[in-house]
Amino acid sequence: MKHQWIGGSWLKAARDQIPVIDPATEDVLDSVPRGTAEDAERAVRAARTAFEKWRWVPGVEKASLLHAIARGLRARQKDLAVLMTREGGKPFCENRDEVEWVAACFDYYAEVGRQSRGNSVPPAFPHQVNFTVKEPYGVVVCIIPWNYPLLLMSWKVAPALAAGNTVIIKPSEETPLATLALAAVFGELPPGVVNIVTGPGEEVGEALINHSGTDLIALTGSVETGQRVGHLCAAQVKKFHAELGGNDPFIVCSDADLDVAARAACWAAYLNTGQVCTGGKRFYIFDDIADEFVERVVKFTRSLKLGNGLDPNTDLGPMINLHQLEDVQNRVEESVRAGAKVLCGGRRSPKFKKGFFYEPTVMSGVEQDMRLVRTETFGPILPIMRVRDIDEAIALANDSNYGLGANIYTNNMEWAMKAAERITAGTFWINDPLTDNDAAPFGGMRQTGHGRELGEEGLDEFREVKHVHLDYKQEIKPYWYPYSKYNKLTAA
Repeated sequence: MKHQWIGGSWLKAARDQIPVIDPATEDVLDSVPRGTAEDAERAVRAARTAFEKWRWVPGVEKASLLHAIARGLRARQKDLAVLMTREGGKPFCENRDEVEWVAACFDYYAEVGRQSRGNSVPPAFPHQVNFTVKEPYGVVVCIIPWNYPLLLMSWKVAPALAAGNTVIIKPSEETPLATLALAAVFGELPPGVVNIVTGPGEEVGEALINHSGTDLIALTGSVETGQRVGHLCAAQVKKFHAELGGNDPFIVCSDADLDVAARAACWAAYLNTGQVCTGGKRFYIFDDIADEFVERVVKFTRSLKLGNGLDPNTDLGPMINLHQLEDVQNRVEESVRAGAKVLCGGRRSPKFKKGFFYEPTVMSGVEQDMRLVRTETFGPILPIMRVRDIDEAIALANDSNYGLGANIYTNNMEWAMKAAERITAGTFWINDPLTDNDAAPFGGMRQTGHGRELGEEGLDEFREVKHVHLDYKQEIKPYWYPYSKYNKLTAA
């Protein structure tokens, strides 16, 4: 049984525990507290107290502490990866890589935060100095999803800390264990700078959002959750940073190397069993190469191994829970009734007596108006639609309420740049899907949300700008009262 990490100490919960289930075995791994408004109050109080000192810690000292967090993560890489595999289902190698990405993110913001605080501005008049100072907001609440529990945590927490904020992390009830395991790593920081509170979003999450002592809410979640959180923040005029998922198009042009493009499509569609916000969700394939592409994709999909993520031979692990599996199954069945065809997969795997295993699925005959395509399908589905040319592909790619990412495979620079310029997406990948860069901004457009993570833009999300105006010569300004004198001067 775990406890809440608040103010640098473990605090026993006053309420029931939430079981954490291994999606590969359906066994109970552990339990975490069902947080209360009282837990939220304690966390806010600890974070506010810590903020009064943390905001003034010199940049070089903050950088040293963030680098220490990165070292602590790397020292625990294997143990964290195993725990993440057991609670979330992703293959061990994906979780091992995730821990390294998290450490790299803390290293990156250690350096960026150290050298960035504001700008000098040319003055409007003599003997004046103008500059900006980028200041922390205060207490930041980070609400984290289950699919990348540490990575998406780091994209918020690392820049928030580098900017001088203190944070309260609210992990998903599905995958809270690895986040709680980081208490030992965050123990490098002064008590209260990082706090971890578990429990349902509608209970402890909303208590944190509504608390007058929190200043900024950073969320990765669904559109529906974002709408709810946005409404609560708007009522308080509270800063809200939102990344709300995606429905990314993937275009394969007639000049693409089909062996490469087919493998890339499977990677984009099936990574983390399709439970990736930037995963390929809609595949638009040029007509004249569609048959060959489909043949390669189906053959490669059938070669992939579904199993427990701790098995080194596993390519795809289980889905996170039964609800997600049934949602994907319903979408596939709806599409089949409307005329689509399942070329492989399309069912819960019969090979496993327990666990939420869904076979990687290739579909053809998919139409743009199917729910499978119109909304985000969070599962290992690769739906293929044929297009005549780049213009039709762009038009269909843009026919969406989302705008997180987009992909294209081509060596035709005109097609690539035309698509990059015209498709509405926060990230556009050419011949290399789903790759992130700590130094480049990540985020979406339309209903995907607003704001950016990573890069200096990600740091600025957690800072607000103050303009400082200094006149180093004290004098009476000619435009001050009385206006009778000023009017004579201007008339002259």
